Amino acid sequence: MSNSQELKNIMSKNIKKNLKKMGKTQTDLAKDLNLPEMTVSNWVNAKTYPRVDKIQMMADYFGLQYRSDLTEDKPDNVFPMRSELVKVPILGNIACGEPIYVAENFAGYRYEATDMLPSGNTYYLEAKGNSMEPTIPNGSLVLIREQSEVENGEIAAVLVNGDTEATLKRVKKQNGVVFLMPDNPAHEPIVVSPKNPARIIGKAMRFTVDL
Repeated sequence: MSNSQELKNIMSKNIKKNLKKMGKTQTDLAKDLNLPEMTVSNWVNAKTYPRVDKIQMMADYFGLQYRSDLTEDKPDNVFPMRSELVKVPILGNIACGEPIYVAENFAGYRYEATDMLPSGNTYYLEAKGNSMEPTIPNGSLVLIREQSEVENGEIAAVLVNGDTEATLKRVKKQNGVVFLMPDNPAHEPIVVSPKNPARIIGKAMRFTVDL
């Protein structure tokens, strides 16, 4: 077996393992990351090897700290030492005119293992309504990494209505115009304009639902 094929096999095995952990399918992975299903299928079936930026995208999606968790053949029977827990704030209602990251804007906290969090500042945002279903269910908590820009097609936390409301939408950029797209076709896109401004405050990394 060529070294190249071996790398594809390792990538395939690690993608399948992480999808199983998350209870996701390769179709979910393709849709959540806005990737062609055939591209993801080829990775899962060890036919092709993803580019570095796509490996990083998947590592973020799976909540992996290192890209090597996808690119290397690591034994499954090695259990890491208990990692440190940190408080991740949950963003609640936003007070008009206040900076977003003030204590009054946070509705509580969730404790997360540091090695399960992406790099950078993180917080949770509750998905309200069904505009992002079926990708993100109503009521789920979405982990957001603070950043002011996202790639075309990625899901972002966006401030709208005069910076008083945080919403989750897929950001599409076309001919210099920014659209905030719902995944649910029953909802209308939001066109960003000087009269209807919006500000990206973070990238959606993953969501969790408490039963």
